[in-house]
Amino acid sequence: MAVIKEFKEFAMRGNVVDLAVGVIIGAAFGKIVTSLVNDVIMPPIGYLTGGIDFKSIKVFLKHGDPANNIPDVTMNVGNFINTVIEFLIVAFCIFMVVKGINSMRKPVEAAPEVAPEPTKEEVLLTQIRDILADRKA
Repeated sequence: MAVIKEFKEFAMRGNVVDLAVGVIIGAAFGKIVTSLVNDVIMPPIGYLTGGIDFKSIKVFLKHGDPANNIPDVTMNVGNFINTVIEFLIVAFCIFMVVKGINSMRKPVEAAPEVAPEPTKEEVLLTQIRDILADRKA
């Protein structure tokens, strides 16, 4: 039972809950970015490049045999290009979020430090010291 209690304490910490929320939002954001790349960005790029569908760009390493149900061996370069574009969009968005948070966290410039006023005891001790120094001289 101690393990269950310890796990419950671990799982209910603020950091773990925040991380879980971040992962869930990140997954949903990833779907949005995937749709943005596939449905909004890549069609105009394909149009500008003469109707090339980037998903269909493949490098054939070995042609398969349809009669024996052996598929082609390919490197899917187009999918890789889409994934790189998705990564760049996500990285840029994260950069902008972090930049915004950091700009809000900038420390307020502190006023220059002024020496504090001496206390009454310090003033009296200074006067006594000065009087004693005058008597010795």
